[in-house]
Amino acid sequence: MLRFFVASILLCFFSTVWNSKSVAVADSELITCSGIVPMRYRNDKISITDFGGVGDGKTLNTKAFREAIYRIEHLRRTGGTLLYIPPGVYLTEAFNLTSHMTLYLARGAVIKATQDTQSWRLIAPLPSYGRGRELPGGRYISFIHGDGVRDVVITGENGTIDGQGDVWWNMWRQRTLLFTRPNLIEFVNSRNIIISNVIFRNSPFWNIHPVYSSHIVIRYVTILAPADSPNTDGIDPDSSSDVCIEDSFIATGDDLVAVKSGWDEYGIAYGRRSSDITIRRITGSSPFSGIAVGSETSGGVENVLAEHINLFNVGVGIHVKTNIGRGGVIRNITVSNVYMENARRGIKIAGDVGGHPDESFDPNALPVVKDVIIKNVWGVKVLQAGLIHGLKDSPFTGVCLSNINLRGDTRAGSRSPPPWTCSDVSGAARQVSPWPCSELSSSLQTNTCSSLF
Repeated sequence: MLRFFVASILLCFFSTVWNSKSVAVADSELITCSGIVPMRYRNDKISITDFGGVGDGKTLNTKAFREAIYRIEHLRRTGGTLLYIPPGVYLTEAFNLTSHMTLYLARGAVIKATQDTQSWRLIAPLPSYGRGRELPGGRYISFIHGDGVRDVVITGENGTIDGQGDVWWNMWRQRTLLFTRPNLIEFVNSRNIIISNVIFRNSPFWNIHPVYSSHIVIRYVTILAPADSPNTDGIDPDSSSDVCIEDSFIATGDDLVAVKSGWDEYGIAYGRRSSDITIRRITGSSPFSGIAVGSETSGGVENVLAEHINLFNVGVGIHVKTNIGRGGVIRNITVSNVYMENARRGIKIAGDVGGHPDESFDPNALPVVKDVIIKNVWGVKVLQAGLIHGLKDSPFTGVCLSNINLRGDTRAGSRSPPPWTCSDVSGAARQVSPWPCSELSSSLQTNTCSSLF
């Protein structure tokens, strides 16, 4: 893993040299959004061992975790309480967090999910999804869950939270799932959350899922799952605002970061957008997308900044995805200073991605995609530079590409697809190689891109 972080630093430096107008790495490292949620230090501290916790990897510690958190919730110490997890492997069923607490994992501490799937209780589907994301009906509660909580910190000395997801992945492959798999971490209707300095492994489904929440900081985390693990998205901010994701390594079986906001008619009815989201200094690999918006965007997504991103062995480097029936407005998306290596496609912006929850979606609910800026991107071994396909009755507008160089994979030979394919899109391109579609005019004076670059 060290080689990825070393590569991240070197590649950030390389992209800076390549683009004289980009901000120096030394300066960019000083830029952080993490101040939106100040770190809290707790005077009151308890240990899981005070409640009978045993870190032998065999003893079930569900009672210890629930009793410890019950104590935090009901004693309400001034400034909150820190729950310390010492070195050891603590097997447990799912548990709920409470407000004004810190879950602190020491170096060598592992909180490991039980693989007894019968012990996972069902909860209601999210209203903006109308059903479980995979199957009709409810969904299994996340391994570590927070609903309506405030002032929560999950941190430590790079201890591990392990979802032991292989049993769930196999159920998905064998089509024996009854309901939607559990996320590893989920915060619902919550605010002032910090997740930092923790390793997340083998999530059954999405790894970190803040939904209907605000003021979320996720920083210095490592998220790992096998490349063939299904739907193990890294971080999915969903109908949430003021989210800061920085300085992390993610290698999973699905999108590294995907900004969402609800699914078709349910997301339209719920009407809560994702906004003001910063994604910075992320390194990772995925067979799917590196940085993504969508495809569930029915509440709208706006004001997303992703910068200083390094991607290796990815399906699509930068992906904005939606579909008919989604509705919602995607706007003010900026992605800059990206290095990618060995990608099937560098950039994809498409209006035909993702399925529907049921047959009740409105085919006339068309998404709007506008003001998408992608600049300062360097890629090597990229099979296809880009694909931008809007919708005939809702063309994508203001797609602005600048200072992009996506080099093909010479091994592909005659099997290489055309470097760009485009339809139902307008915008502009400047200093892009290979040169993109004719739909993206080279003149910056005749469209909205002139003021956005």
